[in-house]
Amino acid sequence: MLPWKNDTVLALLVLTLGVAGTYGRMSSSGLVERPIDSLGLTLIVVSSVTLVWRRRSPLAAGGVTAACAVAYYGCQYPGVFAAAPALIMIYTAASLGRRRPAIVLAVVLAAGIGVVAGLSAVDPAPGGLSLLSGWLVAVVVFGEVARNRRAYLHEVEQRAIEAERTRDEAALRRAGEERLWIAQELHDALTHTISVINVQTSVALELLDRDPSRTRTSLMAIKESGHEAMRELRSTLGVLRQPESPSAGLDRLPALIERAEAVGLSVRSTVTGEPGELRPETDRAAYRIAQEAFTNVLRHAGPATITLTVSHETSRVIVTIADDGTPGDAEPGMGLIGMRERAVAVGGTLAAGPAPSGGFLVRAELPR
Repeated sequence: MLPWKNDTVLALLVLTLGVAGTYGRMSSSGLVERPIDSLGLTLIVVSSVTLVWRRRSPLAAGGVTAACAVAYYGCQYPGVFAAAPALIMIYTAASLGRRRPAIVLAVVLAAGIGVVAGLSAVDPAPGGLSLLSGWLVAVVVFGEVARNRRAYLHEVEQRAIEAERTRDEAALRRAGEERLWIAQELHDALTHTISVINVQTSVALELLDRDPSRTRTSLMAIKESGHEAMRELRSTLGVLRQPESPSAGLDRLPALIERAEAVGLSVRSTVTGEPGELRPETDRAAYRIAQEAFTNVLRHAGPATITLTVSHETSRVIVTIADDGTPGDAEPGMGLIGMRERAVAVGGTLAAGPAPSGGFLVRAELPR
């Protein structure tokens, strides 16, 4: 139900109880009383109807209800129900965070009725309005409690919404990272293998009639490359199914060198420092960078000599791949971008470009 509808229902309820309770003599103010007349009824009606605006204009509505209550008891009308709208407005002001106006309204109401009681010919009887100060303190406290509870529930709700939003964003980010990882793994593994197969196929076709024995060697290399591609795919799929499955690392460099030499490349490799244990992601990134660099030499540099250096230092591992080839006419791909992304993903850096002495140089520095 809308707030103004709730307030309208409350106003009608307070009006009904006020009129019924006053005419039914269900309470006493404790002061000198006289029968209620049309003016007293009007004050009750105006004070009760004002509650319709209790949330839209709490200060104005509070002033009207307090004034009506003081005027009602100043005219010596009976009962305590006429003070109910003013008490409700004090509670409303406090619950809406208007603590100071709520206290001012309470003081005004208490002072006004206190003056009326002081001017009375007789002392107030126990009960009735003599308990007004306790009611005023109670409604202010209840209003503060309601405001704090509402603020707490709002904070809890906002935290839940933020947690849900953060959880969704994290899931999307993880999904994006997984897609990128799959794309990189498939690109690095298949591009290298397909490049080797392409070179060996060209050799086999060239030697098919002239030198069948060498053709057989090329075909065996193609077969081995196909097996290697299958192993790479199984490794990638295994990681997707079971994160702890073993994956590519620097320990597979000898096989990479062997495949490169099988297609006519000359490879010189050097390992310095104590290998030690690398983080799995660093180990995988280092191997994939070397693999992609070998693929680029095969695709772009033609017959060349590759110098591979792996330097193990205390806090990092440095992988350097240099070649002395000349650029070919193959179309550029995503290799360099993928290598750089892999290095950055593990907190490292990668530099790639023409070497000062000719050829091409790739240097990756990765934290251990």
